[in-house]
Amino acid sequence: METVPPAVDLVLGASACCLACVFTNPLEVVKTRLQLQGELQARGTYPRLYRGFVASVVAVARADGLCGLQKGLAAGLLYQGLMNGVRFYCYSLVCQAGLSQQPGGTVVAGAVAGALGAFVGSPAYLVKTQLQAQTVAAMAVGHQHHHQSLLGALETIWRQQGLAGLWRGVGGAVPRVMVGSAAQLATFASAKAWVQERQWLPEDSWLVALAGGMISSIAVVAVMTPFDVVSTRLYNQPVDGAGRGKLYGGLADCLVKIWRQEGPLALYKGLGPVYLRLGPHTILSMLFWDELRKLAGRGQHQGN
Repeated sequence: METVPPAVDLVLGASACCLACVFTNPLEVVKTRLQLQGELQARGTYPRLYRGFVASVVAVARADGLCGLQKGLAAGLLYQGLMNGVRFYCYSLVCQAGLSQQPGGTVVAGAVAGALGAFVGSPAYLVKTQLQAQTVAAMAVGHQHHHQSLLGALETIWRQQGLAGLWRGVGGAVPRVMVGSAAQLATFASAKAWVQERQWLPEDSWLVALAGGMISSIAVVAVMTPFDVVSTRLYNQPVDGAGRGKLYGGLADCLVKIWRQEGPLALYKGLGPVYLRLGPHTILSMLFWDELRKLAGRGQHQGN
């Protein structure tokens, strides 16, 4: 990869992921609805309002209009900018220090960078999840928070639950992004190098990054989906007067309750749509990031 300063990686990483978010946000809306459907209910005991990707897209469009497919976009962009800016910045620092060259270094670097990014971006993800779950009563799944906007939601949560309320659910978000970030950054680098070694494609072609992103996306979805389901549930659950979740006490409690009441396969609820969202987002993010880094690196060389 081209070497660029960590501050440049912050801007490039945030920009690349925000650009990818614009295209993949409708998939995120569908994914959120599918993961909340049948919450803590045994399979077959609840009406399935959302069935598969295509039918769910149609259902969202009918209930909320075409604009409904971009629900929570502002919150999603804020989350992607905050989380990935921090994540790519920290990962770049680690790489420049040479720690990623150690055995398992890319996995550890990706996990730590992802954890820090998830913590910083958690309030935005909280609001994004709640906004995307909102719909008309006939198609509602999960708790409905009735927010009007990103800023309105942040203000309401701050006023009712205090500063800590903005980070409610972060215990599920950090491991979610840790495993996803470790898988993404480690497998993308190794997959891209593997494709280059095979010399199937021109070394500087954007297709190399595309192939690396496609391989990376499979690993990300496989390890991240259970944590993604748990994170969605923790962020969207109703809270009591003290700001404590009414359904789940935390990550472990949520995992156990889903396993016992919905079955182990519920941890992969909406796997197809999850891949359709995470797959393209991973591919586009890594492709945009890689190409932007190349441009930045060339600009540095020309400046020297």
